Amino acid sequence: MPHMKHTVKDSVFTYLFKQPEYLRQLYLSLHPEDSDVTEADFKLVTLENVLSTGFYNDLGMQVRDTLLLLIEAQSTFTQNITLRLLLYLASSYKEYVEEYKLDLYGSKPVTVPRPELYVIYTGSQQNIPDTLSLSNLYQGPGSAQLQVTVLRGGKGHDILSQYVRFCQIADTKRKEYGREQEAIDETIRQCLAEDVLGAFLTSRKKEVSEIMTVLFDEAKIREIHDYNLAQEAMQKGWQRGQQEGHQKGRQEGRQEGQEAGIHAMVSALQELSIDRDIIVQKLAAKFSLLPHVAEEKVQQYWLQ
Repeated sequence: MPHMKHTVKDSVFTYLFKQPEYLRQLYLSLHPEDSDVTEADFKLVTLENVLSTGFYNDLGMQVRDTLLLLIEAQSTFTQNITLRLLLYLASSYKEYVEEYKLDLYGSKPVTVPRPELYVIYTGSQQNIPDTLSLSNLYQGPGSAQLQVTVLRGGKGHDILSQYVRFCQIADTKRKEYGREQEAIDETIRQCLAEDVLGAFLTSRKKEVSEIMTVLFDEAKIREIHDYNLAQEAMQKGWQRGQQEGHQKGRQEGRQEGQEAGIHAMVSALQELSIDRDIIVQKLAAKFSLLPHVAEEKVQQYWLQ
């Protein structure tokens, strides 16, 4: 049975604003004076993490060659967003410099897009400041300053207000129905009834439903994967031990097989970056070891 993702709001945010028409609407909610802007004036510059899944930042857009907007969507408030956005900005400028082959060592000043940094806060905390400053994270005067504008909604029924309302509805339905499929269906139903992201949900209802769901709990997937790896390692170790110990007798061969299985299991789970205490627990359960014996075995075979 499908379940609602823990990251449903982030997933919908990145999916929604990858669409050119909604990207333009989001920009106009921030800059209504620039009504002549077209979809062709936008370039997505969202930073991707090539070493693991997910994005570095939720959304980055370059408007013509003059403006760079970095936007994060957050349901949990943190002042640390200022430092994160500083790092995103530095990385975005680095890519810009490389793409346009700007000579940073030349005497002529280079020109880069003007930055604007935003966080869209969709949580329930009320005492949230309108702006966040990097200087709040360090003591005393400093040379680096950065300001992030906090958005809790847009104006009227614009796309920003609709996204925030979508998050509120999703939170309410998740509390009411848990993470079951019904929570997803009811979120979409109420959004359509209120005309919240109505055109988007109507035209892409199936895709939106799919990105809001996850077939298995991620922790359960990892547990199943770890279990099968351990089973495979134990079986190989057991077979190897039996082969090597055949001449020494059945009982000795079994002991060597178990020891090889323990060694293989510790190595395999360590490679997966499983917490050491959890490996001790799994080892004790799998091989019927006393806790202190399992701890000694992990210590013995732990690769430094």
